[in-house]
Amino acid sequence: MPLPINIKELIHGRTVEWERIEFKKGWNPIRVLHTVCAFANDINNWGGGYIIIGIEENKGRPVLPPKGVPLNQIDTIQKELLNLCNRIRLPYFPKISPVEFQSNTILAIWVPSGPARPYEAPEILSKGAPYYSYIRRFSSTVKANSEERKELLALSNRIPFDDQVNHHADLTDLNITLIKQFLKEIKSALL
Repeated sequence: MPLPINIKELIHGRTVEWERIEFKKGWNPIRVLHTVCAFANDINNWGGGYIIIGIEENKGRPVLPPKGVPLNQIDTIQKELLNLCNRIRLPYFPKISPVEFQSNTILAIWVPSGPARPYEAPEILSKGAPYYSYIRRFSSTVKANSEERKELLALSNRIPFDDQVNHHADLTDLNITLIKQFLKEIKSALL
């Protein structure tokens, strides 16, 4: 499934705040797992975040052109991410999309806010590892302290406005012309 956002604008920070983007030079399973957990917990209720694998960062900014992800590793990474996400309590699955960017393939992982917060991930990948809730603080993924965990529990009862279902809406309320115009404007692959 294509991302609902223009990848060029995302990488250059024009459409999403920098605190909601994490650049990874390469595949680092435990760090990606913790960041998925943090974006799913979405303590600031911003709508989650994006993890971009294949782009190095320097002081929070992308180093371009991207290094990319070798094509022969993409399927392996996706399968490993599936297994990792099953280890999150409650299991949580982000959206992942291989994307061509500046002549290289990168992996864009979109992690919307999860509906069953707080989520927990193992500290390390060995059996019997302790589980913690992870959150984003500024541009870092950190373990939630007891007060932040209480805040996550309180947030679990509130669904962000953008994610709320309107039970009185009808399919005829959607204007396909406006939707296409918007998708064209942001240069989304969904168009």
